[in-house]
Amino acid sequence: MNLAEAAARAQELAEAGDERAIADLRREWEDEVEGAARDADYRVRAVAYRALGQFRYRQKLELLQRGLEDESPACRGSALVSLELLSRDSPGVVNRTRRILHELANDDPNQAVRRLAIVCLKNGPPARETIALLAGLAEADEEERELREAAQKVAAFLTKEANRKGLTKR
Repeated sequence: MNLAEAAARAQELAEAGDERAIADLRREWEDEVEGAARDADYRVRAVAYRALGQFRYRQKLELLQRGLEDESPACRGSALVSLELLSRDSPGVVNRTRRILHELANDDPNQAVRRLAIVCLKNGPPARETIALLAGLAEADEEERELREAAQKVAAFLTKEANRKGLTKR
């Protein structure tokens, strides 16, 4: 079994709720994931960054952050997919990476990376600066339609959450 197959198996176990089996698999593949994330080949690094989410490696956020800053858009995208997965039940993950998520959403040269960063922001607390950034992107005519739509949807969702929690002035 290679890393991609082991990560897919970890994803299946996570979806089935088998935390013990995931933990065992995580221990078995930890060194392989770490090594792959440092590989010179961007394709190997991308698999590693994607595996961080599939294995539910919450303790490897620093490694995931490196993926968000990788020179390869494939690696940044894989890291964002993992971040989105990890942040679904742990919004603090978004708080710890909010600065880089804002940078990626606002001005990454790759449009897919920008949209993935926007999707990740949805799982975090409804911070005013995030809502303002997304609202600005949604209204910017020079941005691609898909990016504007994603930004508008996430800004609306976060605004609704902020209002529900009483975080904004009415």
